[in-house]
Amino acid sequence: MTVSATDSSMGNSMDATPTLDIDPLLDDPATRIIVCCGAGGVGKTTTAAALGVRAAERGRKVVVLTIDPARRLAQSMGIDELDNTPRRVKGIDETAGGELSAMMLDMKRTFDEIVEAHADGERARAILENPFYQSLSAGFAGTQEYMAMEKLGQLRARDEWDLIVVDTPPSRSALDFLDAPKRLGSFLDGKFIRVLMAPAKVGGRAGMKFLNVGMSMMTGTLSKLMGGQLLRDVQTFVAAMDTMFGGFRSRADATYRLLQAPGTAFLVVAAPERDALREAAYFVERLAAEEMPFAGLVLNRVHGSGAPQLSAERALAAAENLDEGRIVDQEAGKAGVRDSSAPSPEAESAPDPTSESQSHGETPSGTRTIHTVEHTVEQLTAGLLRLHAERMHVLAREQRTRDRFTALHPEVAVIEVAALPGDVHDLAGLRAIAHRLAASDAAELDPSD
Repeated sequence: MTVSATDSSMGNSMDATPTLDIDPLLDDPATRIIVCCGAGGVGKTTTAAALGVRAAERGRKVVVLTIDPARRLAQSMGIDELDNTPRRVKGIDETAGGELSAMMLDMKRTFDEIVEAHADGERARAILENPFYQSLSAGFAGTQEYMAMEKLGQLRARDEWDLIVVDTPPSRSALDFLDAPKRLGSFLDGKFIRVLMAPAKVGGRAGMKFLNVGMSMMTGTLSKLMGGQLLRDVQTFVAAMDTMFGGFRSRADATYRLLQAPGTAFLVVAAPERDALREAAYFVERLAAEEMPFAGLVLNRVHGSGAPQLSAERALAAAENLDEGRIVDQEAGKAGVRDSSAPSPEAESAPDPTSESQSHGETPSGTRTIHTVEHTVEQLTAGLLRLHAERMHVLAREQRTRDRFTALHPEVAVIEVAALPGDVHDLAGLRAIAHRLAASDAAELDPSD
């Protein structure tokens, strides 16, 4: 990763902020995993896909793992549908020797694969058909984040790609991705699981006697809360999964260590909005506390202006002057309020309203329109000035938000990515984002956005 100082066209607050250089990060063969994280709706999926496209076209063999259920990634990469198996992306420039694959996490299928890989056929079938397992694998809190970690571990173990780009789940909090292994480990080590595992560990009648005598009150309560059948399903599931619990914990620990390894780089993606940057600040602090390798912040969808020297106040003042000019007649050095009921010189000399001159601004009743071409231009100009004023207010708000973040974390390398005029729907759009992610291209915000 390379950082350097940069000047900001929008002010001096970014002068001392180091700039994140994306290309050296992508080109470094030591970089094996890039994790894109951040709050929901900030462009993590698009950023991850754009990074994958750029890395592949610069010679890396890349797989992008997304957890976005909206399937936008598949559409933008020209793939009919993404699933739990990496799919080769066509249309990538592979002249540098790289290639790109993409996949979308199937949470339940990943869980099923773990069961099938670590249990014999009969036990695996018993687990997969168990109602409690089916509920757990489809919607248990933290399961999606944990399975994303599992899939990441599987992809890295295959060593088929030299770069894995991970789009983290659209969670309520970006921290859920890091917390998932510990959360599932706590669940597996919890008292509730240990109580349910006790009969299986003791075995046979002795086990049931232990459960019925020692924990009769607790199981009676659980039966009322959960229902007798559900409790039996949970007990059956725990008994079948007993030998696999240790494997879950060990793999979670191994993947967590993988995330801490030097070959991993975390990129926090945020929009220049208060809530998104607050979440980004929390994540930066958490990564530091967990000793995770943090590369920098991608500040996405930043707006620019082609006329930053024209302030919002001056633009609004100019618009007001134009509005006054439409009401006040200042021709020949005279100023007076124009009376729309009085005939204008043009109206006095107007031809017969029944003539073909109606196409030049006259109404069927013979009343000539007062609006002239000059006034139409003034109206358009005033409207554009007001739009510019609104844009400058947006820029000022974004600048204040960035200033608060950089004041808290002046050491964080930042790359500002200018907003595109529209949504990304194809590889061309992903390339456009990728170019803006490169420091040399993103240094100047595109005034057309």
